[in-house]
Parts: sequence; structure tokens; C-alpha cells
Amino acid sequence: MPSFSNLKPKKVLFIATRQIGDVLVTTPAIEKARELWPNAEFHFLGYRGKIDMLKGNPNISRLIETSDRPGLIEYLHLIGRLLQRYDLAIVTQPSDRAYLYGLLAARHRVGVLGGHPQGLAEQDTSKRSKSEKQNAWKKLISMHTVDVDYFAQHVIAEKLRLLEVFYQNPRDVFNKAISVTPPIGEPLSAGVAKQLRSPYVVIHPGPLTAYKRWPLAYWQTLITWIVKQGWQVVLSASPAKQDLQLNHDILSLLDPEIRQNVVNTLGELSIPQAGTLIRGALAYIGVDTSITHLAAACNIPTIALFGPTPPTNFGPWPNGFMGEQPYLLRARSQTVGNITILQGPGECVPCRKAGCEDKATSNSECLDQLEPAQVIEALQQATKV
Repeated sequence: MPSFSNLKPKKVLFIATRQIGDVLVTTPAIEKARELWPNAEFHFLGYRGKIDMLKGNPNISRLIETSDRPGLIEYLHLIGRLLQRYDLAIVTQPSDRAYLYGLLAARHRVGVLGGHPQGLAEQDTSKRSKSEKQNAWKKLISMHTVDVDYFAQHVIAEKLRLLEVFYQNPRDVFNKAISVTPPIGEPLSAGVAKQLRSPYVVIHPGPLTAYKRWPLAYWQTLITWIVKQGWQVVLSASPAKQDLQLNHDILSLLDPEIRQNVVNTLGELSIPQAGTLIRGALAYIGVDTSITHLAAACNIPTIALFGPTPPTNFGPWPNGFMGEQPYLLRARSQTVGNITILQGPGECVPCRKAGCEDKATSNSECLDQLEPAQVIEALQQATKV
């Protein structure tokens, strides 16, 4: 149990130097910190292009962007902006760079420690020793740390536990319903808006890595079924070439009469615009990616297709859930609130590897065996068809 601290910071810096989804899942901790320190000023440091998930967040007064690989001049400029300007840094990622930013910025720090501590319990002592050495200096400079557990601990709980040290009873950090705060919406682009008609279902097929993909033919089957219900389909995508190509490939498989009922957003929507699109949808279906977390936060029926990733660690959070863990580690289908998580079969699911070959370009058999009928059934349940 962490020692209680009565620190009352006036300026707090949250640090999440990673992906868009990693930024979004910090919002419950930000809200809880606001309850602790109602008059404090909160700033947020993240990578350029990754912190739009916080646009309009009422608790954050300043967003500080940096490159994921800054040059010397940018580093010096950032150091000048951060240097000992904060009373507390909340380091939500276990990277060395995030901790260095926290060390530069604040008099006190709390942070997440990586190193797969749970998995290492079953590995050789040399790997455990290496992990402990990597984390030693981070523990030394922090008033409180939280170990990552990629199987049993949800990432939302992980971030909230960073605040345990500021409660006389650390369990009080979970004493209220917990919700993720999406960014404020922005008007849709004219090109997308004029094509929309209700009801529509938003589909986001493109993950960051190939091993989280669902087979093309399965998307074809699912979209065909949706259109035959009289609903429009809107294909969401990031501007990344791989996402645009994936949606193009899906469209090429559709019969012409089905395709004319599908809107391709062509990666033109910002994150706040994607939120606007999703809020107007009948339902959302997506893979293990940040936009799926955004859909969940927008409180619409959300169906998430999970392969190697443990839902107990990074399943989309059901807003209003009270407690530390909404999900089971393994279940072909589980629904909590507005979220349904579907997993493929197999005793190895979820393995938390990069697919069956443990590399970014690998496929995942568990997703290959998650058939469209299972997704259609979940959509019927979510929309009461």
C-alpha cells in the first residue's frame, strides 16, 4: 500500500507520449485528479497529432505537443517550456523518455512501470533482473509507481492507481462510476455530410498493425448483411495509406448495388469529426484500435473484434462502470454496458503476441476464425433487430 501524501499541487503535467488511444484512456485519471485538486491547473504533454482526443476537455488548460523523434532544437525548446514549471508530473507511459520529461518538468512524480512484471514471473531470473534494473531509476525519482499487468489489470485502472498515493484509503480511487471523456465534436466535412442518411453503421476496419486485421471477405459479408437491413454503412479510416488501401480493397469486393450504400470517408475526418460521425450512428463495429475506444466513449452500441490483445487490459471501457475490471480474459462474446467484445476460439486466446508469428505483419488465427455470423448476431442484439 502506498504511503499517503497530502501534496496539493497547483500545476500538474500529464504525460502520454504514445498513440491516440493511450491519450484517451488517461481521461478518467484526469477527471479523478480534478476531484482531488479542483483549483489546480492541468497541462498535457503528448506527441504531435496524437492528442486530438483531448480537444475541448474541460479539465486541460494547455496541450503541449512534441515530435515522437524531436531534433536537438526542438528538444531544447521543449526543455525550456517544461523545466521545473510543475509541482507534479503524472507519467502514464513506462518509457524512459516520458520519465525524463517528468523529471525535467516537476518536483514530484508518479508513474507507470513497464517490463511485463507478471509474465516475467515465469521466465528466467536474468530477464527479471534486467527489467528491475531498467525500472530502478524510475522508482528512485518517483513518489509512487504502478506496475503494468497486461493480462489482469485494465489500463484505465492502471492510470487511476497512479493517484492512490493521494488517498488515505487507496481503494477510494475507485469509489465512483468511471467514464472516458471523448473530445468535443466538430462539424463533418461537406463531402461526408452530404452523403449520410440515417440509420447508418460506422465500420472501422483498419488497425495500426496487420495482426489485428479481420479478413477482407468477412467485411464483405458483414457489410452486405447490414445494407440488406436498409441501413447505410460508413467506412472510417485514418489518413494512413494502409487504412485507405484496406477500405479500397473491401469496397472492391462489394456488389455494385451494395457499394452504392457505403460511404467511404477516405481518411478525411479529424478525431473530433470522427466523434461527431460516431455519435450519430446506429452502431459501431471495429477492430482493436483507438477509434473503437472513441466509439465506446461516445456511448453508442460498440462491437469490438479482439484477437491477441487481452480485453482485461485494453478492452474499450464501458462508461459508468464502477470497479477495476469490466471484462473476462477469455469469452467468445461478452457485453458490458454499450460494449460487446468478440473473441475468436482457441486456448491461446488472448496471447498478447504480435499475431501467430509474433511480428507486426503476421496474421492471427483467432481473428481468422471469428466468423461474420458471430458479429451479425452481436449487431442484432445491440440494435434489437
